[in-house]
Amino acid sequence: MNRQSQVIGELDGLVEALPEKTRDLFRRIFAVTSTSGVCQPTETMVPWIEKQFGSLEAVCEQRVIKITNRITFEGAIFNPLRALRPRQYEDRLKVEAAILDRAKDDPLAHPLTDTPEDPFGRIEGKYCITASNIAKYDEFHGLIIFNDYNPLAFTREKVMDYLDTAWRWAQRAHEYDPSAKYFFFVWNSLKKAGASLAHGHAQVVLGRGSHYAKIEALRQAALNYRNQYGSNYFDDLFQVHRELGLGIEKNGNKIFAYLAPIKEKETVVLATSFADRSFQESVYEVLACFRDRMHVTAFNVGIAAPPLDTVAEDWSGFPLIARIVDRGYPWDGSSDFGTMELFAASIISSDPFQVARELKEALLLPIRQ
Repeated sequence: MNRQSQVIGELDGLVEALPEKTRDLFRRIFAVTSTSGVCQPTETMVPWIEKQFGSLEAVCEQRVIKITNRITFEGAIFNPLRALRPRQYEDRLKVEAAILDRAKDDPLAHPLTDTPEDPFGRIEGKYCITASNIAKYDEFHGLIIFNDYNPLAFTREKVMDYLDTAWRWAQRAHEYDPSAKYFFFVWNSLKKAGASLAHGHAQVVLGRGSHYAKIEALRQAALNYRNQYGSNYFDDLFQVHRELGLGIEKNGNKIFAYLAPIKEKETVVLATSFADRSFQESVYEVLACFRDRMHVTAFNVGIAAPPLDTVAEDWSGFPLIARIVDRGYPWDGSSDFGTMELFAASIISSDPFQVARELKEALLLPIRQ
């Protein structure tokens, strides 16, 4: 099948076409079920349905695909019809103009005088500087304050500097308290993605005792997988995505559009070192693809690193993991998280195969800064 035409609604057939070994790997990791949702619109609804969705038939019988990761118990529900809904992309320049209009009362405008510092001081990058978070969710919780107020004004060099500064903060915090070893990087872009301040910034946390709960759960799931099947979960996960046309490997980093995303367009980057320039470039390139090709302005980036020093639990084979998601229109008052996402499974409108096509076109060609 032409990879340019692959869609999530054809996943069953795509899996059947895989080589036997990869097909077995897929079924080991993922469970897929599909069903038809039937509805009977009234005649008065027909013109609106045809305008919104293209045809009456597409609405009367809808295919719903449910994907569950058997190893981590992450789950997503896809209805291809939802991806057909017309979407009005808000012009990025208008979004940025609205962001800049809110810069009048900026509490991060003067970080040296208006923000606290960590007990081990500040880390200064070329395009950012650190501060201590005023309302912490761990003992070591800092901010990476961008020189740019506008969080969308990032370039390759700036993103790499943000990440490098974050890593130096983690090293400094660990030197200050060697028992703090579990590092997590957070970037929430705009209020829609959970940012309380519009000024561009990321957050860094370093914990002790054990990693944050979901990361520890992933470690244990991967360890159980290795014990049961004798292979690395993350290697097998990437192989399945790559064989389906959802992943690429670039400069040693494994990048794929995830089949069980927590929210729209989830893209995963697996790497070996936070300090590696190729990893930092991969994060930039995914973000640039989101912003420039997929019209994403509100997004979340989470990067989980293995412990910074020796610990009692087994972290062998656990990579550096970056996860990036789209959070929707920045000024949309509705939430993209509801009861289903909180307590059941994620409801996803974007098609991972389309996300993968955009990523491949962007990452395998030079990206303008």
